[in-house]
This record gives sequence, structure tokens and C-alpha cells, in this order.
Amino acid sequence: MAALLQPLRAPWLRWIFLLLICAAYLQGGINKLLDFPSAIGEMRHFGLSPAGPMAALVIAGELGASLMILCGYYRWLGAGYLAAFTLMATFVANRYWEMAGPERFMAANGFYEHLGLAGAFLLVAWHDIQKES
Repeated sequence: MAALLQPLRAPWLRWIFLLLICAAYLQGGINKLLDFPSAIGEMRHFGLSPAGPMAALVIAGELGASLMILCGYYRWLGAGYLAAFTLMATFVANRYWEMAGPERFMAANGFYEHLGLAGAFLLVAWHDIQKES
């Protein structure tokens, strides 16, 4: 059995898995950076102000924390940041308990998917901290 699992221990494969966890934040940060007016519009849509500085902070956080995770530089901190960011963002963007009909169903799915993603980031942070001790 150990021989069958050996290929799964390849460092490059671990990096690909980390890239997959960070993919939404890399894509979101890059898109916001390339279309900053839309990023400001998104902040306004969710009632966040001042919209410009908030958009810049979100971009820096999404990209910076993702790079920390991928490079292994304070990976636990980057993963913890994205876990906290994801939890806060899901309570802002996926307030399914205030909705009805199909909109509620979609928002509830998004809410719980984001809880799972935050859990994945916390697991990355936990694993990184265990490695350091």
C-alpha cells in the first residue's frame, strides 16, 4: 500500500493542491487589479466603504496571502488570513437567511462552500504550524 501512495508524496503535487485552494483568490485578485473600477463597484454593491481603499486592501490580501501559501513564506499566516477573509466575505455576500426562493438556495450553497474553503485554509495553517514545531 505504501508503494501505491508514494507518488502522492511528490512536492510538486502538494504545490498543485495548494494552487487549487488559492485559485479563486488569485483569479479574483488579478481580475480586480485589471479592472479596478469594477472592484470598487463590487465594494459599493456590498456596502463597504470607502470603496477604493477597501478594493485595494482586498486585492493585496487575496494576492499576497495566496503567494505566501504558494511560496511557503509564513504559509500558516497566509492561510489564516484567507480563512478569516473567507468567513467575513461569506457573511457579507451570502446572507441566505435574508433571501427567498432560488436566490436563497444558491446563496446557501455558496455560504457552506465558503465554510468548507475556510476549513481547508485552516487545515493548511494547522499543518504548516505542526511542521514548524
